[in-house]
Amino acid sequence: MLFVSGRRDELHPRHMEDAGRYRHKVFIDHLGWPLHSSNGIELDEFDGGEAIYISSYDENNQVNGVARLLPTTVPYLLEKVFPTLWESAEFPHDVKIWELSRFAAVDFISGTSFSHQASAKHASNFFRRVVGVAKKFGMCSLITVSPIGMERLLRLNEFDSTRTGNPAVHGGKLIVSLLIHC
Repeated sequence: MLFVSGRRDELHPRHMEDAGRYRHKVFIDHLGWPLHSSNGIELDEFDGGEAIYISSYDENNQVNGVARLLPTTVPYLLEKVFPTLWESAEFPHDVKIWELSRFAAVDFISGTSFSHQASAKHASNFFRRVVGVAKKFGMCSLITVSPIGMERLLRLNEFDSTRTGNPAVHGGKLIVSLLIHC
């Protein structure tokens, strides 16, 4: 398994393209989210120079996991797109708290159903890798907006996480905001 991480200007353009195509396949094709896409590559306004990207590749050199880490010192997804999910008085704007977004660890080749992969071994291992990258960059906590199944992945792997608000339906799926301690 190959893991690649870094900021956009540190990564080979192929890695960014691979991640964008994978994100399109997961979030637009399979989850049906109404996201912007160009030429089969999903990117949004939060894919800036500050973001840190993590991708995993299988033995066939196919992407089977992606994640994006955004500092909360710049505009981020939870604050700008899903503010009703955060029930605290103020949103975090702290160099040690980053947002985890566009996390996916789906193996399209394995034949395992899409809905059962959230708790799969690869998803757990990939999440551990993401947390390792977060720690390397000095992050103490991650916040995220995720399908409710992310809570199950975190609980099964004994990560310390807390809901930061009530779940809501988005695109026909139940989503929740979480604070994850690294």
